[in-house]
Amino acid sequence: SRTEIRHMSNCSETLERLYEYIDRELSDEEQAEVQRHLDDCPPCRERFMFEQNVLRQVRRCCRDVSAPPSLVEKVRRICNQ
Repeated sequence: SRTEIRHMSNCSETLERLYEYIDRELSDEEQAEVQRHLDDCPPCRERFMFEQNVLRQVRRCCRDVSAPPSLVEKVRRICNQ
């Protein structure tokens, strides 16, 4: 039906913007639109929760890792040019 087709489109659009949503890079209106969809769509909400947990784990595991001093200096030189 037409409703199912629109729902699929909303799922596609929502999943395309999921990382921007997680990183809060969307406008307030887009953020609210994605949130509404996640509130109403269990499969997309499940995907969101999975992606959010993966990112949380990566941040937790990598927060103590830092770049070697030589790399930091090289990046600073490039940025200052």
